[in-house]
Formats: sequence, C-alpha cells, structure tokens
Amino acid sequence: MSTGSTSPSPRALHAGAPGHPARLWQGLDDGSGRVRCSLCAHRCTIAEGKRGICGVRENRQGRLVSLVYGQLVAMGVDPIEKKPLFHFYPGSGTLSIATRGCNFTCAFCQNADISQETAAAGLRARVTTPETVVAAARDSGCVSVAYTYTEPTVFMEYASDVAQLAASAGLGNVQVTNGYMTAETLAVLLPEDGPRLLDAANVDLKAFTDAFYRQQCGARLQPVLDSLVRLRESGVWVEVTTLLIPGLNDDERELRDLSDFICSELGADTPWHVSRFHPTYHLLNRPPTSVATLLRAREIGLEAGLHYVYTGNIPGQGGEDTLCPRCGAVAISREGFRLRWNRASGGRCAACGEPIAGVGL
Repeated sequence: MSTGSTSPSPRALHAGAPGHPARLWQGLDDGSGRVRCSLCAHRCTIAEGKRGICGVRENRQGRLVSLVYGQLVAMGVDPIEKKPLFHFYPGSGTLSIATRGCNFTCAFCQNADISQETAAAGLRARVTTPETVVAAARDSGCVSVAYTYTEPTVFMEYASDVAQLAASAGLGNVQVTNGYMTAETLAVLLPEDGPRLLDAANVDLKAFTDAFYRQQCGARLQPVLDSLVRLRESGVWVEVTTLLIPGLNDDERELRDLSDFICSELGADTPWHVSRFHPTYHLLNRPPTSVATLLRAREIGLEAGLHYVYTGNIPGQGGEDTLCPRCGAVAISREGFRLRWNRASGGRCAACGEPIAGVGL
C-alpha cells in the first residue's frame, strides 16, 4: 500500500486550489483524519492537507477532493491513429483532452510538461465544462472523445461526467492509460446497470518485469496485467503499446514473455504497438531505439501468434499497415498517423474475406 505525500507537494497546483468532491475513497476510522483513495492501485493513504502520489487529489479536513476537475491543459482533434488505436474507427477524428497529473513517475515521460511535478510549474489550465467538450467533439465531426496525454485515471470524476454526455450523444469514449486503475474504477466506467463509459483503450504495457516498473515508473507490473485482463473481459476494445528502451526492456526473452501474455490472456487479435524511444525528461543517457530492434520485436510478436503487430515512430518501414492474418494482403494502409486507404470495409479482408478484428472498420 502506498502513502500519500507527507510534505508540501512540489506540483504546480497551489494550496487552496478549487476542489471537486472525489469518488472512490473512504475515511480511516482511527481518529487521524486520514483517507484512503481506491482510484488506482497505489491506494494511497493521505493525511489531512496532503495529496496522493498523483499530486491532484487532496485530503481537506477528512474529505478527498480532485484539484483538476474541468481544468483542461490540452484539448484538440487528433487522428485516432495517434493514440495509437489502429482498429477502432480507422481514419476518424477523436477530440483529445487532458488535465495535469499522473500516478506514475516515469523517468522517460514524453508529456512531463503537463503531467510531472515541477515540470508543470506555471502551466495554465482552461476551465471547460463537460458539455463544452462534447459540443466541441460533435462540431468537429469526431467519432469519439479521448482521455489522453496525461493519465485519465487521476481525473476520473471529470472524465466520467464527460463520458456520460458523450455516450448519450452517440460518441465513443477511449482512454490512453497506464492501466493502473482499480477494479472499483473500472466498475464506474463499465457499470452493470447503466451506459458504458469506455469503448476502447490503448494501455501502456511498459515492460514485463516488476523491477522495471518499480525503478522506472514508481509502480508495479501486476496491477497493469490485471487491468488488461479485466478490460478485455468487459468487452472493451484493447490495444497495447510498449515503448522499447535500449538496455531496459528490449531483451528478446522479455519481449517473448510479453507477447505470449498478450496472445494467451488478451487474444491473438489484440494489436501490439512497439514504439521507438527517444531520450527525454530524466532518461537522457540512453540512445534512441534502433530500427532493427523494433523490427525484431515485431517478428517476436508475430512468432508468438499475434495477428497485428505495429512499429511506431519509424514511418515508412511497413510496420504501420494492417495485414490480413490469413492471406497477408494489406487490408489497411497507413503512413505515420495518416490513413492512406482502408480495404477492410465491413471488417473483412477485400482479398480473401477473412475477418479483420476491430470496431468500426
């Protein structure tokens, strides 16, 4: 069990920032005024006046509040391929939103300017209602709303309110997430007796060793694996991304174990994106991932039985196209985040009729 901060938070949110009632927490019955958050697998115990590991949930006189409800630091239209989600309404636009905050402390964070501690100092947020987000998505012709860039779990109260309106408006809801949410959070997003608030997710499976998660992310591996299985069992369309970092998570045996897990526990139709690392944030002493490493990782995934394995951040190498798992024909062609053409209309290969897995193909 993790414990919330016990010293003044270094994050950019100032003391006394507006708070919105948080969900998924309970007070400890020990007279201490502490609360326990059950939003993510850290399950922080937070003292009065302190914040959890995410830096955006604060104990105020024995009640937990979110400091980022409606406080958007990013909102714009992206191609769905940028998430990356290659098998969810290919070629469509998704309105992408984010607040600040993250429950991981990845040394290689690619969005540290909006997610991580003092890197976000001075960052200004724009107060945006859920109604405004959904209207913007509809006005821009988007098919979905994406909760992305930072970790959507830490702004769940806002994301779920947006998602309810989006679902009512006929829009999909997608998350780009580290997968560290609890079963309780997934129950909010995927209720048994109400509209589902999550249709697709790209989950970062950052490595396949607990040591990597502890040393590089300040987290653990098993909760991520548990979330992946729960999401898949709940009928959410799942794609997986692994950023390959030279010398840290690119060992061939580890990649075999990771791809075997995807194939056996999530299914052979689960897309796996292996992406190229570039030195960033605190991890500047590692070289960029070689093209050869990415191409070999793709081979490992295909050898494990996965039908769809993609290479990211190396456009033009052919690893962005969707190939028919039966005849090998190109069913969907891409270049970078751009859809060139789609010959999987109706979810079948135009060459042989084999089903191509996905939603809205």
